[in-house]
Amino acid sequence: MSQNSDEIFKKVISHSKEYGFVFQSSEIYDGLSSVYDYGPNGSLLKNNLKNFWWRSMVQLNENIVGIDSAIFMHPNVWKASGHIQAFSDPLIDNKDSKKRYRADVLVEDFTEKLFQKAEKEIKKAAARFGDSFDSKLYRKTNSRVLEYESKAKSIMKRFSKALKNDNLKEARQVIIDEKIKCPISGSTNWTEIRHFNLMFGTKIGSVADGANDLFLRPETAQGIFTNFLNVVKTSRLKVPFGIAQIGKAFRNEIVARQFIFRMREFEQMEMQFFVKPGDEKKWFEYWKKSRMDWHKSLGFKTQNYRYHDHEKLAHYANAASDIEYKFPFGFKELEGIHSRTDFDLKQHSKESGKKLQIFDPEINDNFTPSVIETSIGLDRMFLSVMSECLDNEILEDNTSRVVLRLPYSLAPNQAAILPLLKKDGLPEYASKIYDNLKFDFQLVFDEKDAIGKRYRRQDAIGTPLGITIDHQTLNDNTVTIRDRDSMQQKRVNSDDLNKIIRSATSIEALLKKR
Repeated sequence: MSQNSDEIFKKVISHSKEYGFVFQSSEIYDGLSSVYDYGPNGSLLKNNLKNFWWRSMVQLNENIVGIDSAIFMHPNVWKASGHIQAFSDPLIDNKDSKKRYRADVLVEDFTEKLFQKAEKEIKKAAARFGDSFDSKLYRKTNSRVLEYESKAKSIMKRFSKALKNDNLKEARQVIIDEKIKCPISGSTNWTEIRHFNLMFGTKIGSVADGANDLFLRPETAQGIFTNFLNVVKTSRLKVPFGIAQIGKAFRNEIVARQFIFRMREFEQMEMQFFVKPGDEKKWFEYWKKSRMDWHKSLGFKTQNYRYHDHEKLAHYANAASDIEYKFPFGFKELEGIHSRTDFDLKQHSKESGKKLQIFDPEINDNFTPSVIETSIGLDRMFLSVMSECLDNEILEDNTSRVVLRLPYSLAPNQAAILPLLKKDGLPEYASKIYDNLKFDFQLVFDEKDAIGKRYRRQDAIGTPLGITIDHQTLNDNTVTIRDRDSMQQKRVNSDDLNKIIRSATSIEALLKKR
């Protein structure tokens, strides 16, 4: 990670704390590693992201319904799903720094640097050749670019094959052969790779000796599969159909890092789409494109998104692709689209003794549907939004401002109500406007400091509109409304504010872009 990228990431982290988006959990007790709390503005932004996903997935699709399953589940659920036997990370220690790493992350970071070197070659060529430069042709023909990309793909293919075959010696050999260094010590003095199960164990019961062992769920998908029959019977759905949910999951990440990107307690937004066997490929491609379109509807830079098709597939999948986002620390998984086949339903049928099937009148028989999964980490989505939108803008007068250019529909507050002075009846008039609008919009009332400082404060938390009440307001009922991005101001009648705010910040406009 370059110094510039490192500085950008540090700014995202410091801004998140300074303006009430994300706090270290239990900070007054020196914090709890890799566990975070969402502050006043962060919780609002997070809820808006959830609302955008839920409405896009459930409200706009007549064949998708939602559930909210429990965190605690019968331990046999995790036996059937394979988590007890196979849910682990490959860990490796550096003998000099005494630091522990995920072996797959070390290799991913190493190959990502090779891809970044290829991109730098392309950027240098683009600057050299100007408007006549054909980046696609250069990528296909330049020997140095081809060498970097070919080497990166070859390393990942070799490493993925080793993990797939559970050949940990070969996986370690990849790290040794490529001379992958410890980020702390810079040495290549590595231990052997071993597996570490990621599930948190707990107990249920009033007496420790008589308690039953349980696990905190490491994913939300199994709650959908165990409720499959209940949903089919109560919703009268026919294949193809989907079941969606948003919920907490827990993983005992030994190498949790990179702020809220990888945490031990996190939130997932998942949808399992049930299809007829044989239709998996068609629906896999459909949801792969649909989910990328959803991300791009936010209006972020398209070059910051890419697909990553898996070489190493999970035990339940026959196809898998990630939508990756270019975080300040490189391209990383944002959302996964997986063809899970009929593995889950058949496993739970076998373990529970219940037939998790659907009757098909066309063939006059029951069948077990296959599943296409879309799974996005809400916390990673939050981090991608903060990374994309935080901007230090240089103004025409050579001053600067920090502005969080959130999509207006997702901003924590839709508008700020700002009495120009704390006297002459202006706060009272502003309070009336606040009371008239608060039933329809999330607002912030701010009367402290000069108006310029208040504008800057609202810019920094991403508030789209600033509504200033001044002495003219008392005479003609007009207010000044200021746009966050353009900073342009205009007088409008306060009676029109509801319509103006709704037009500018309505989530419906964003939903129609998806």
